[in-house]
Amino acid sequence: MNKKFLLLGGLLLLKVHLFAQVTFPRNGVYDQRSRMYAFTNATLHTDYQTTLEKATLLIKDGLIEAAGANLQVPNGYVKVDLQGNHIYPGLIDLHTFYSMPEVPKPAPKNGPQMESAKKGPYSWNQSIRPETNASEQYKLNAKEAEEMRSLGFGTVLSHIPDGIARGSATLITLHEGLENEATLKQKAAAWYSFNKGSSTQDYPTSLMGAIALLRQTYLDADWYKKGGSAKEQNLSLEAFNQLQNLPQFFEVSDKLNVLRADKLGDEFGIQYIIKGAGDEYQRIAEIKATNASLVIPVNFPNALTVDDPQDVVMIPIADMKHWELAPANPAALAKAGITFSLTSSGLKDKKDFWNNVRKAIQYGLPDNEALKALTYTPAHLIKADNQLGSLKKGMLANFIITSDNLFSEQNTIYENWVQGYKYVVNQLPVTDIRGVYDLRVGGQTGMKLLVSGKAGNPEFAVQAGKDTLKVKATRSASNLLTLAYSPDKKSKKGENRLSGWIEDKTLKGEGITAEGTPVKWVATYSEAFKQAIPAKKDSAAKADVASLGKVTYPFNAFGVDTKLSAENIIIKNAMVWTNEKEGKLDNTDVLIQNGKIAKVGKNLSLAGARTIDGTGKHLTAGIIDEHSHIGISNGVNEMAQAVTAEVRIGDVVNSEDINIYRQLAGGVVASQLLHGSANPIGGQSALIKLKWGASPEEMKIPNADGYIKFALGENVKQANWGEAYGIRFPQTRMGVEQVFMDAFTRAKEYEQAMKAYNSSKNKIGTPPRRDLELEALVEILNNKRFITCHSYVQSEINMLLHVADSMGFKVNTFTHILEGYKVADKMKAHGVGGSTFSDWWAYKMEVQDAIPYNAALMHKVGVTTAINSDDAEMGRRLNQEAGKTVKYGGVSEEEALKMVTLNPAKLLHLDNRMGSIKPGKDADIVLWSDHPLSIYARAEKTFVDGILYYDLERDIKLREELKAERNRIVRKMMDAKNGGAAAESPALKKTQIWHCEDIGGIEE
Repeated sequence: MNKKFLLLGGLLLLKVHLFAQVTFPRNGVYDQRSRMYAFTNATLHTDYQTTLEKATLLIKDGLIEAAGANLQVPNGYVKVDLQGNHIYPGLIDLHTFYSMPEVPKPAPKNGPQMESAKKGPYSWNQSIRPETNASEQYKLNAKEAEEMRSLGFGTVLSHIPDGIARGSATLITLHEGLENEATLKQKAAAWYSFNKGSSTQDYPTSLMGAIALLRQTYLDADWYKKGGSAKEQNLSLEAFNQLQNLPQFFEVSDKLNVLRADKLGDEFGIQYIIKGAGDEYQRIAEIKATNASLVIPVNFPNALTVDDPQDVVMIPIADMKHWELAPANPAALAKAGITFSLTSSGLKDKKDFWNNVRKAIQYGLPDNEALKALTYTPAHLIKADNQLGSLKKGMLANFIITSDNLFSEQNTIYENWVQGYKYVVNQLPVTDIRGVYDLRVGGQTGMKLLVSGKAGNPEFAVQAGKDTLKVKATRSASNLLTLAYSPDKKSKKGENRLSGWIEDKTLKGEGITAEGTPVKWVATYSEAFKQAIPAKKDSAAKADVASLGKVTYPFNAFGVDTKLSAENIIIKNAMVWTNEKEGKLDNTDVLIQNGKIAKVGKNLSLAGARTIDGTGKHLTAGIIDEHSHIGISNGVNEMAQAVTAEVRIGDVVNSEDINIYRQLAGGVVASQLLHGSANPIGGQSALIKLKWGASPEEMKIPNADGYIKFALGENVKQANWGEAYGIRFPQTRMGVEQVFMDAFTRAKEYEQAMKAYNSSKNKIGTPPRRDLELEALVEILNNKRFITCHSYVQSEINMLLHVADSMGFKVNTFTHILEGYKVADKMKAHGVGGSTFSDWWAYKMEVQDAIPYNAALMHKVGVTTAINSDDAEMGRRLNQEAGKTVKYGGVSEEEALKMVTLNPAKLLHLDNRMGSIKPGKDADIVLWSDHPLSIYARAEKTFVDGILYYDLERDIKLREELKAERNRIVRKMMDAKNGGAAAESPALKKTQIWHCEDIGGIEE
């Protein structure tokens, strides 16, 4: 390259701000000439799928004029001969907080904060912040800009990561001009999350609360747009509506939240672009079905220090498997045809970015897909593909100059041009001198100078006879060179020290030998570059993907690598407990066909059906737990308000909970997942079947009735929460009654207003605001949603029955109901069932009158009575809990078994398809090794919808496989650590097991 061009280029690239900034006056004289450059002889990657050799890129005043081969360079352009170096479009990162203020941590509080502390006509909730505009808080951070440019990024989407509705993001180039010049789109996208951020307000306290809050915000915004603005001024709702035409981004913390966010968007016709967490490969089919585009991090986990075997047993197998498989996540997405972009977000050290991208390529991500994910896709997602992501006429002059293929370990990023301004990352060498040279030093000949490594940072060695001698070298930008090396491997005399210059791939100059003799030297180019010096393995070398562990469903211990499916089965010669009028049938067969119980009888047969010998064993309907809290993510209580009927456990079903498998091992086939008991009217239930390995949506029982949790007693009035919790109403038991009366009074008024508006022909005026809290209560009034009420004390049970009679609704089930024996007659008259504990008492004040005869006494009066667990551990031995009613109260064995099978099915309105062994019902059945109420009985096989989800024989095999898998990954982690990979100590993780009274759980 001609030095005068370098000088001229340097003058033109003085920090001057051209035509885009004419509205900014300057003090003094400044340069405003055009910036015109021609980059010639380049390997030009105009986009992720087009590469041109010996091509030219023309740019003028920050825009691309032309890109192609055989272009004529017009007069006036500064020519830059790149000599085969590469040009790529500038990279784009869609998930950054670049140049944004740090989000403050919530200040400590002395007690609950019920209302928003934000001043002004904004949302009632501090975590709804759509009025936040990132562009108004963007302040250039030169250090951050330099760090991102050094990775090859030229443009970023930046937002303030605070709140559930976070406001607008701004699209910014990494040019260090004034902010108005670097800003491409002031409001480029809207951002959301499930994290309440800096909000000090109590609501929401759970993930389901965060989802409910955002769902209600969409409805409120629609109401505001349709006339609600005439009734109130709300700057948050106004801003929320203004952002809806922008790309909608949603940040989540794991694969299941990808599904939850997408499902929420589907409710309102919105297709979110979801920033995931890198574990999407674990639910790839379900995530593909969302049709969502993703923004994916490459912050792969470090290996864990596994030297201490006591530590190893504490590490969840899911964490160990994720360490191994996380680098394959981008490849899995590409293979599945899922649109995604890559982000540097989440890296502890941004310098790891390229190592991790190359690792993703080693694990199967094609180079062109990686380039697409860093250029075209992010530009397309942010609707800026007319400016960014490729190198075409009229687009921004955002590009990087590299020495090699962008993804090669030998690559060096030389320059990053942003809006036509040059930023030097590494000094662009005037000449690529890599190759093999004939070396003569003084009178010594027959030597070779080997130059390898990166073009911008070459490595040198001298080959003298059989010796290959390492060389210490320095090279200046002006092509001056110094070399120092020992004359031979055994020499202790000193070093030959040479200095000189580079001239047309000939290296020459003068030096001093180890003996101190002045010499002249010359190295004459003889061969093209080859990797003469051993180098690190290039990214082109693929990892042995075949040796990787398999993805299991769920991604947990005892998961299976192929989802289980139904088969036709005949269970022969078992003692069949039908729970029907036939009672117990000895030496009887049951045919399972197409997921249903097809026949019950003797000597059954079906061609192709698998036969299971049930001789000496007992076959029962599967256990149904009417009151459970397993399989719930991030909080079982939304406790910040007295009425939270808007929240839904169905939004937060956790299919990965190991307790699902454990309860299958105890014969449980279905559960009602209930909200906790922190408030009088809690959230809506989820009714699930325990389909181990299925997705959350697949676990839900289709067409099941809706249920909701009510609560009475100590938990509701916050009796044991401490003095700070004396703010939220109610604080007394009589206050609880008033909450119910008030809530249903409001629900009736709401229903009347909705009916009046919807029945009017012209629908004149502002429609009533949809209120999800009140809609759930209206469903109760209309017998479309059913109450399960946490209860203990006789007086409160009477109170709720009185409220129900007064307001015109029914209570479906009293759960716990430990004083049910006192009011069984009233329960029978009302038509309410009881779901109780077998023999729990004395664990708090309001259970002092509990007795183990409770279930038997309610049953004898004619109340539909069930035994529930309310506990993950007890749920897997509900058969034994039911057996206690035989001892305490003399309930018959068959009626006792019904208390955990048919009776809970009746309480959940599922007895037409579950709870007994009858042709036509779902094949939810359990084969026991012994009498099903015995403490010695083991569930050997548990079927759900005819699928064998738990099998004792398979369980033994899975345990051995799990042990082998853990040991395999331990060895792999140790090899990685010994090979120099980063490793960190394992952190003790405690699995959260929810109970009625637990609070907390919002995503952090």
